[in-house]
Amino acid sequence: MSGYAPLVNSPNDALLAMHMSDGLVDAPTSLLFGVVAVAGVAVAAWKARTELDERTAPMAGLVAAFIFAVQMVNFPILPGASGHLLGGALAAILVGPYTGALCVAIVLVVQALLFADGGLTALGTNITNMALIGVGVGYAVAVALRPLLRGFGDSGLAVLAFVAALANTLAAASGFLLEYALGGAGQTSLGTVAWYMLGTHTLIGIGEGLITALTVVAVSRARPDLVYLLRTAPRRTAEVPT
Repeated sequence: MSGYAPLVNSPNDALLAMHMSDGLVDAPTSLLFGVVAVAGVAVAAWKARTELDERTAPMAGLVAAFIFAVQMVNFPILPGASGHLLGGALAAILVGPYTGALCVAIVLVVQALLFADGGLTALGTNITNMALIGVGVGYAVAVALRPLLRGFGDSGLAVLAFVAALANTLAAASGFLLEYALGGAGQTSLGTVAWYMLGTHTLIGIGEGLITALTVVAVSRARPDLVYLLRTAPRRTAEVPT
């Protein structure tokens, strides 16, 4: 789910979209986070080998395709604000944090190159925010809440997925705030940007959480053996929801 508020001139002129466009931050900031994105994706590609095998690899392809599809569907949040599924926590829970980061990064690259959804110079910042920060925070929250799986079944898994997705959305938005603070090219103050971003992303995160919870529970009911978070849980908390 997304809803970036670039606020280059004013909140009223801003088109909310999680994908940053060219010119929202200056060239040095874009370059810095381009390097961060390349390094992060390289580490994810190396580590993803430990998460995938012949049985689970097709799941990664399905997750990437699902994220790509749902990111094309936007819905209104506030006047002038629209949102869509971001998918970081969803990917991390289903296929693992490193594979999940790769799935989101691939989707962002395809969207930027083929659909002009997000600027090319902003690709590094978008990957950093959504594929690295969002996925990492979403997975960390999911792991922290994994004890909910013991004794709570689907309800515990749904709460876990909801909170992880909400945290993922706010973390990705906070990534934009960091980049804007370092090299924002807009004329709006950081305080105004922060208030607008975090306020709208709280609403957006609720929708992200609901969609993620429904999807994760549905997959766990059909094929719990393919849900990374369940497969890797300690035995005492690895009860499969029924």
